Amino acid sequence: MLLLKNSKNMFSKQISLLLTLYYCCSFVYPRAIEDRLNDYAHIKSHASTSVQEQAVRDLISRLLPEYTSFFHITVDPKLSGNPNMDMFEYQTNGSKLFITGTTGVTCSLAVNHFLKYYCKAHVSWSGDQLNIPKPFPTVSSLVTVRVPYRFRYYQNVCTPSYSFVWMNWTRWQRQIDWMALNGINLPLAFNGQETIWQRVYLKMGLKQEDLDSHFGGPAFLAWARMGNMKGWGGPLPSTWYKIQLELQHQILTAMRNLGMTPVLPAFAGHVPDAITTLYPRANVSKLGRWAHFNNTYCCTMLLEPTDPLFKEIGEAFIKEQILEYGTTHHIYNTDTFNEMTPRSSDPSYLSATSKAVYEAMTAGDPQAIWLMQGWLFQDTVFWKAPEIKALLTGVPTGKMIILDLMAEVNPIWQRSSALYGQPFIWCMLHNFGGNHGLYGAIERVSTNPVKAFHTSHNTMLGTGLTPEGIFQNDMVYDLMNEMGWRSVGFTPTELQDWVMSYAERRYGGINGQIAEAWKLLARSVYNCTDGFHDHSGSVIVVKPSLSVSPHVWFNPEDVYAAWYNLLSVADGFSKVETFRYDLVDVTREALHLISIQIYNRIINAYKNKQASELIHYGSMLIDLFGEMDTLLLTNEHFLLGRWLNAAKDLAITPDEIQLHEYNARNQVTLWGPTGEIEDYANKMWNGLVGSYYRPRWILFIEELYEAVSQVKTIDYDAFSKQLLVQETLWTYGSESYPDTPVGDSVTVAKNIYHKYAEFIVKK
Repeated sequence: MLLLKNSKNMFSKQISLLLTLYYCCSFVYPRAIEDRLNDYAHIKSHASTSVQEQAVRDLISRLLPEYTSFFHITVDPKLSGNPNMDMFEYQTNGSKLFITGTTGVTCSLAVNHFLKYYCKAHVSWSGDQLNIPKPFPTVSSLVTVRVPYRFRYYQNVCTPSYSFVWMNWTRWQRQIDWMALNGINLPLAFNGQETIWQRVYLKMGLKQEDLDSHFGGPAFLAWARMGNMKGWGGPLPSTWYKIQLELQHQILTAMRNLGMTPVLPAFAGHVPDAITTLYPRANVSKLGRWAHFNNTYCCTMLLEPTDPLFKEIGEAFIKEQILEYGTTHHIYNTDTFNEMTPRSSDPSYLSATSKAVYEAMTAGDPQAIWLMQGWLFQDTVFWKAPEIKALLTGVPTGKMIILDLMAEVNPIWQRSSALYGQPFIWCMLHNFGGNHGLYGAIERVSTNPVKAFHTSHNTMLGTGLTPEGIFQNDMVYDLMNEMGWRSVGFTPTELQDWVMSYAERRYGGINGQIAEAWKLLARSVYNCTDGFHDHSGSVIVVKPSLSVSPHVWFNPEDVYAAWYNLLSVADGFSKVETFRYDLVDVTREALHLISIQIYNRIINAYKNKQASELIHYGSMLIDLFGEMDTLLLTNEHFLLGRWLNAAKDLAITPDEIQLHEYNARNQVTLWGPTGEIEDYANKMWNGLVGSYYRPRWILFIEELYEAVSQVKTIDYDAFSKQLLVQETLWTYGSESYPDTPVGDSVTVAKNIYHKYAEFIVKK
């Protein structure tokens, strides 16, 4: 589409990279790992080869309707010579591209591999670039990729609440297609579980009102499921149970047909309070207070592992799922102590707890494997070596797989004696709460999974993506997905070349300015090396105070220069949706950096009692919020209206609409009745920036000005109380916001650049 002067150069580098990938991927497992992999031979799709082939063809028809006939798909489980390992190959024969893979997922991965490296095309959360060359590219030599890992996992247990909660089937289908194209074969499938729990508990004799105070609201189910809190945001509407179960059937069918093995939930021990009324002799304890929630919502009941009821409930839940869904893939996720401190550090108690969870699974499914998030081990105050060992060895070796949830920043396997023999999946967490902010640790991501595989005593089974929220930083996830099928890491030069090829694929062309922009981004925002795990603390989105201090691990000048380079070619790429998204995203990041400078001047003016300076810079900051809100309105992926309308679209009655909207508003703002984890799930969205964040700073600056005028210090407690009233009113609001973009991203971004020139240090 965009034939630019450096394309030839970039194409030769891309072919070189392709050859490197081809020759490095013929990997042979050591015998010890082969034996271990046999433990998981039963974790596979039961869909026939013909069903999987049709599912891939259907995916292609959705993605490339004009080119469906150009692909010939064959699923051959014996292709790799190892029933536990994946492989794909493709080559042109006549007018068609013949793709063969061990599963539908690997065939889909092959489709994406071809699109990337022969068509220079791109598929992402924020848009596609699918300008397929004409004539259709020919692959003259056989391309073969042997995938070195058994599993490619996807989702954090929080993702269903932060990103998927309001998704209908159309959006879910797109998401599953994205999974398949990126080789995901082990996705979490948590929708609809409250309906299964409802059946189990009602059969036991509990009442619906008991469940209403136990399950969280739609946007807070993840934390009720983990026992962090109970009831907040509820009760669930009766239609929610039905809608989510129907959606789960569609999700499971699509995943299975593509050859994925969905991970279902299991019983962790958390039970409704009313269990003690029904079973007065039940041995329960209360978990501690999480995130300062009050007594109405805190301190979930935990059934003791020694109580016979533990196994009975866990068995009933597994069997009810199998009955509902018709089959199982024998792998289940549950977390008993996620961000919750056990009542005892006694190794016998911890071992008994994990043993009870596992035995409850196997009572319902004798072939069950427990997939457990390793996030709890980030708490090094409680979880030291003896405690970790006790919990993990309560389950037979190999019957538990640990998700090393944030291995790109703080890998658990390295400090826990390789998890005492239990296998693990090396995961990149990357994002908290679905926040916006350019961030990555690409040097670690591009090398450390391979290093871990070769130094983990044969216990690493795969790679995974475990962000709390998605729809941000596409490049980082594209890179991590490639690590799922690479058997060698990138050298610094190869990584730089890969970033350039990524930019070319994403925009359908490249030139010197785009190359320079991505070089600057790759070495700055996307190369955090100080161990920081990003959670947006931007001036834009945090509660106003005198001590806002966003973490900046890079030289801001690199972002400003990248912004300038993208603007300089914006007119030529303005029709490319992925370019427009990136331009808005980089401009948003630049405004975040500029806001820090303005904020610091405001605080200096306050401390020095300079009223006029305070008003000047205070007005400038408030104006910046308006500029950002206008910018974000130009792109569909930055609209509060989409989030709110998606929530309301899943409701039926007026009461349900009101509940859904409140859940949607509260999660991204107060996150709790009185701001228990306020701003944790902040978003830089049009509508949210203008109507929620901006008024907070107006109030704060007014309070600062009054304090300076009266020669006193700000009464921050009084301000906080006044602010909470303002914030709470917003969460109960019903005003509508745009859900389609307005304005031209290029024009708005250029105007912003010129307006804030004084804050931009040009090289």
